Amino acid sequence: MFGLTLPELEIELSDLPKFRAKQIAAWIYQRGATSFSEMTDLSKNLRADLEKKFLIQTPQLLTKQISDDKLTTKFLLKFSDGAAVETVLMRQDYGNSVCISSQVGCMMGCKFCASTLKGLERNLTAGEMLGEIIFVNNFLAQENQKVDTLVVMGTGEPLTNFDNLIKMLRLLHENYSLGLSYRKVTISTCGIVPAIYKLIEENIPVTLSISLHAPTDNLRSAIMPINSAFGIQKVLQAGNDYATKTGRRVTYEYILLGGVNDTEEHARQLSKILSGQLANVNLIPVNPVDERNFRRPTNKSVKKFFHFLNTHGIAATIRREMGAGIDAACGQLRSKFIENA
Repeated sequence: MFGLTLPELEIELSDLPKFRAKQIAAWIYQRGATSFSEMTDLSKNLRADLEKKFLIQTPQLLTKQISDDKLTTKFLLKFSDGAAVETVLMRQDYGNSVCISSQVGCMMGCKFCASTLKGLERNLTAGEMLGEIIFVNNFLAQENQKVDTLVVMGTGEPLTNFDNLIKMLRLLHENYSLGLSYRKVTISTCGIVPAIYKLIEENIPVTLSISLHAPTDNLRSAIMPINSAFGIQKVLQAGNDYATKTGRRVTYEYILLGGVNDTEEHARQLSKILSGQLANVNLIPVNPVDERNFRRPTNKSVKKFFHFLNTHGIAATIRREMGAGIDAACGQLRSKFIENA
């Protein structure tokens, strides 16, 4: 039942008055109910009858890690089939941001990423993705707080799980759910060009974040296999079209890998290909993964790269370091859980 829209709930509960579906939606999406027995504005007999007929399946907490500064909490959540994903709460200056996974594992094969080490297990349903958000919202409710922004940037490639992603976003936006503005949502993709154009057609004003990570096709193909299907020029054209048609500035994510893509020449090449785009660059010093042979760039090289972009007409930021003291890179906590299971 969790993950159904109000019209879908009305169909499931067609033998009841329509207002019951709205009551139940509010209980499971806004008030954190995980069983019908909690729904005190329903009669005891109705609650008992619903318990026999339906399940409210929400993710269960396996473990969590809290950063040294208490600003980041990483949850490992388990679904009904035993599959587990990471969900991260980040307490930012502008509010509480939740970063969710869209798949169990990942098939993109990016060479620097822990999420793809064990491949793709399956897509998450719309209800499972929403369940990650509701879990964190319920966690925050204990402090009289809520989720303020959403980033779909955890494990998985969201745009290869397109239909479930869109259903989740539309359900999240509904006033009987969390009523989250589309403008407070960021979708991250490694550059699935046809799906970017499908996203444009959905006409929902989310922020698009594209993982670029290299300024040339040769280098990008070496660290991101997806580049063999959708090269840099196609990705940049899709990003430019997204910005033009939606009016939303595109963010290009650029993971800085020490000695690989972090020199001044790389910055020069990047500023050249992004010239004229309605875009900004988010520089991310890599979180090293034990199974990968990449190292963090030096602070000096990060600052030089940042300075070069900003003095050559490209708006750039350096991602704030969060998650000290925990398995910060996507996929690390899940990977350890699988190994120890």
